[in-house]
Amino acid sequence: MKKATPAVAFCFLANQLLSREAWARARLEGFRGQSFEVRMPFLGPLRLQVGEGGRIEEGGVDPAAIVGVGGVTGSTALADELRHLARHLRPDVAEELSKIFGDVAAERMVGAAGGFLRWQADAARRLAEALADFAIEERGVLVRRAELADLAARLRDLEARLERLAQRADRLA
Repeated sequence: MKKATPAVAFCFLANQLLSREAWARARLEGFRGQSFEVRMPFLGPLRLQVGEGGRIEEGGVDPAAIVGVGGVTGSTALADELRHLARHLRPDVAEELSKIFGDVAAERMVGAAGGFLRWQADAARRLAEALADFAIEERGVLVRRAELADLAARLRDLEARLERLAQRADRLA
């Protein structure tokens, strides 16, 4: 029995999804022995590989692709295949969790995870706004777009006036 690690948990969930999708396992079978890395927030990188029957296993060397929150990176055939699978496989997380924890607990876990992700996004947005306000209002390091546009318009006006003044000086000379 394997030790419960994030990589083992990821493999379990990925293989649960793949167990219902024979076409996806068949596509992955051609990449047997190749590895990829999964990078998720709050976890270290998970090194995984394609095993027998298109199953996902822990381990591997030199990843041919990196899978992250933003998508799949890499220019290998495995990276292309993982991008294809990411577009076409749609896991029902609540369904998968309900097999382990039951329907009510699964729905609550999915709801809590969604709330947590929304909270994270809101906190990041508010922090960015607060930092921008501090940099603009308190430190004067940054300038608001409207103020910058106003300054640019004033500079264009000043430049036009200077040009007219230079023309007048040329006519007088």
